[in-house]
Amino acid sequence: MTLPSACYRLQFRGGMDLDRAAGLAPYLRELGVSHLYASPLFTAQEGSTHGYDVTDPTEIDPALGGRAALERLSEALKSEGLGLILDIVPNHLAFSVETPWLRDVLRHGRDSRFARHFDIDPGAERIRLPWLGAPFETLLAEGTFRVDDDPDGPVLDTGGLRVPLGACDALDRARGGDAAAIRALHAAQPWRLVHWRTESDRISHRRFFSITGLIGVRVEDPDVFEDTHRLIFDLVDTGIVDGIRIDHIDGLLDPAGYLARLRARVGDTPIWVEKILAGREMPPEDWPIQGTTGYVAARAFGRLLTRGAGLERIEARYRAATGRTDAFHDVMGRLRRLVMTGELAAELWTLHAQLSEIAARDPAGAELGPESLREALLAFIGAFPRYRTYMTAEAVSETDAAIVRLTAARAAETLDDPGALEFLEGVLLRQDAASAPFRLRLQQVTGAAVAKSQEDTAFFREVRLLSINEVGGEPDDDPSGIEGFHRAMARRVEHMPHGLTLTSSHDTKRSEDARMRIAAITHAPEAFEAWHRICAGFAPEGLDPNVVWYVAQTFLALDERDGDLAERLSAHVVKALREAKSETSWTAPDLDIEERAQDYVRRLARHFPRHAPEVDRIVGIADRMSLVQATLKLTAPGIPDIYQGTEFAFRALTDPDNRKPVDFDARQAALGGRMDGLAELDRQKFDLTQRLLYARRRHAALFHAGTYEPLPAPEDTCAFRRSHGDATLGVAVRVDFSGEAAALPDLAGAEVTRATLDGEVVARVTLAG
Repeated sequence: MTLPSACYRLQFRGGMDLDRAAGLAPYLRELGVSHLYASPLFTAQEGSTHGYDVTDPTEIDPALGGRAALERLSEALKSEGLGLILDIVPNHLAFSVETPWLRDVLRHGRDSRFARHFDIDPGAERIRLPWLGAPFETLLAEGTFRVDDDPDGPVLDTGGLRVPLGACDALDRARGGDAAAIRALHAAQPWRLVHWRTESDRISHRRFFSITGLIGVRVEDPDVFEDTHRLIFDLVDTGIVDGIRIDHIDGLLDPAGYLARLRARVGDTPIWVEKILAGREMPPEDWPIQGTTGYVAARAFGRLLTRGAGLERIEARYRAATGRTDAFHDVMGRLRRLVMTGELAAELWTLHAQLSEIAARDPAGAELGPESLREALLAFIGAFPRYRTYMTAEAVSETDAAIVRLTAARAAETLDDPGALEFLEGVLLRQDAASAPFRLRLQQVTGAAVAKSQEDTAFFREVRLLSINEVGGEPDDDPSGIEGFHRAMARRVEHMPHGLTLTSSHDTKRSEDARMRIAAITHAPEAFEAWHRICAGFAPEGLDPNVVWYVAQTFLALDERDGDLAERLSAHVVKALREAKSETSWTAPDLDIEERAQDYVRRLARHFPRHAPEVDRIVGIADRMSLVQATLKLTAPGIPDIYQGTEFAFRALTDPDNRKPVDFDARQAALGGRMDGLAELDRQKFDLTQRLLYARRRHAALFHAGTYEPLPAPEDTCAFRRSHGDATLGVAVRVDFSGEAAALPDLAGAEVTRATLDGEVVARVTLAG
């Protein structure tokens, strides 16, 4: 197996296609990475900005250049000695008439050869299509529908969307536009068009989280597995792809079974999975993978670089300014319920129906009413401590059984009568065929409940410190301290030494340097308090103080040199308000509240940062912390994933802000030493990144298999040694910037690099042997 020394993540689409990427191969080699790490390249929906809405997994997207352009990219990479890691999406396809397999199912129903490919409720008489802007009968009365023909057969034109039609007696009569004939035609189809607002109440297919536009794929079926992976297997077999990243592994029915089949098919090709780990959780030991995509590492760096005493002062000020006093655990319980009865109400309905059917057949559950079963489900999901368990149809491991029991015990504290919960616990722990479908489906729903309530809601409500509100983190995370960081790295060496290490991605809520701008306030809380007072002074009457606190931190995360500050922030504040779901939301937007917040942000932007010297100290500390974080990422256990553009300082908010085009001309110029016009942080970060990437490439065994040993150091410094054979790496970084700096300790070996800002050395790396 050939492991990367480091990879470089490119987001395709939005101006980046395969031929343009091929032109970057010499730059990537000179930068020092060993692999290009590509976002999904399969044919996706027209206009897709990210590629995760795949319509045809058997084809490289013509919009990116198609298979021929991919082969040219492969040749360009190989000529520079580089490999290719490809992001694949086995969990779902686009729920769209653009998806050929789904078109066939819509036309032929259960007779389609692709009917078994999609995770559609077998009890549903018809596939629900929540694609209408109004109820079917309303649009029918308005004369919206008409029958037409596409190259693959007749379609029902809904006023822009053209849905495939199956043959039936009413087809010819409906061509004349008669409403009764169109109604009869619609009733005869294997699908049913409904108003989009009904999608949260009832659906007939498994979704990706709450996104109805993505339909689950049954890769647990061997034939479906082969059909959906035919192209990736060919790319691996022909040497075009050298590594695989699995998107959303927790969405699959049987992740372990899937990975076993994939490993058997791709041999020793490295595999990484996108998985969010809670607390000290590690991937199951029987998964044949190199590791996860690296959010656990980003969390470790963030907890190290957050100063405990400063966070205590920030939190006290936050509570006083906003009046928010609830414990995060209590908030999360309420938000899980909010999500499950709102965005995921359709999933709750399905689980409730399954559990009710089991109860009706079981003497122990026959007397339980529907409401008690529903409340038991809500309490259990509300108390669940991680994304999911990994029970199978045949077995429940001791680890998973313990999680079920713990969750049930916590959930019982929220119920007056735990009888239904006890029944639910018993059903989950049974190892019988009758309960297996419910058990397996519940596992696919808990991850969605956690993600939607935490990452997409709590992260925008509980905002004491936004730098820890990150994918894989917890809003109530406490700083780890240096000893806690050392323990985390020791676990990583033991359990996941070849996992990826990321600090920015297309999914992070804030990019790596934006997070450091915010984490820096824990090192200078008095400066942030002064800045917050300024922000509060600009706030209009009636604006939620929690929004003011959020905005004060968000301004710090960006820099006016990075683009139109006012417009980027005004767009972001709307997204943040809707995600929080406190006063406005995506499905019920309050435009007055949103416009007031946008106006506030624009007025504040005219003041920031030219008239805010309070910010200067925070920015100075943050720049140093960015260099420390980059040093840790490139030297700690794991394989660094360099997100596009982050070899310079990169300050971005959540998507689409984090997918903005990268100025590769400036970065290529920097390789030749032409750094005129670059900020000092850009220069320092680029030089540090390139030097450490070169060291990783020259000493691959040290970085892949090296031990991890803490070194003694001053209390504001984290130092460690990594060894393999005769080679030794020494690392020392400053992690507390609240006072005067102590000198970094001496390290054995020749200096590889040092990070220095304004004469202060904040990181040193040495190599010996």
